[in-house]
Amino acid sequence: PDYEKPLFVDAMLSRGWAVAITDYEGLGTPGLHTYVVGRSEGHTVIDAARAATRLPAAGLAAGGPVAFSGYSQGGGGAAWAGELAPSYAPELTVAGITAGGTPADLDVVAKSLDGGVGFGFLLLSALGLDAAYPELDLPAYLNDRGRTLYATQQDACVDAVFGYAFGHIADYTTANPLTTAKWQARLAENKLGARPPKAPVFLFHGSGDEIIPLSQAQTLRREYCAAGVPVTWGTYLGEHVTTLAFSAGDVVGYLADRFAGKPARSSC
Repeated sequence: PDYEKPLFVDAMLSRGWAVAITDYEGLGTPGLHTYVVGRSEGHTVIDAARAATRLPAAGLAAGGPVAFSGYSQGGGGAAWAGELAPSYAPELTVAGITAGGTPADLDVVAKSLDGGVGFGFLLLSALGLDAAYPELDLPAYLNDRGRTLYATQQDACVDAVFGYAFGHIADYTTANPLTTAKWQARLAENKLGARPPKAPVFLFHGSGDEIIPLSQAQTLRREYCAAGVPVTWGTYLGEHVTTLAFSAGDVVGYLADRFAGKPARSSC
């Protein structure tokens, strides 16, 4: 995205790194976008890295070190790629992972977003989960207002979410689907932490993040640490968007050290 280019992409390219940027399932491809669905996003990130090494014009050799890096939805994608790579792409040499503002526990995030400034992200998440898991049958829970949203906002972009600020699940439903057993099961399935990555991780978050709760990122840190993952932890004074900017130098520096073969500093 344009806002990430000067902060991250240009800095990475200036170091001579190849940068593969991917959209996710349903963005520019057939089908609906599976927003915040972990395996979908993780596989997409890994597939982008694989594809980059297979493009002759890129001049990349298979087997070289790779890293996964992202923020917010991208932080989730990077973390999921890190968790899935050992089984899904064991041929990749993953040097490191950076994941910031990460929605690690969708149930905790959903409860925080209900009634909050980022409520629109909860709407997008419900649509994404329903797209990935049709048995969730989101329309069965919707009132007239919700059915209108379902019919018209399937391809909404992130810049539209703040038009729904401070909304509530009850504004769009006849019953809250997130409290049902089948929705809870899928939310649990999309919780990070059950498959510890084999590579070192830089996890970071804004101390005043109003979109993605800091607490659930701290839980992921504890889970990774307990599993023996070398976690470097960073907290930045700021909210969701400013943390993206404040963290950029540390993200690039962390990845540079991993590519240089330096041992990762653990905050565990």
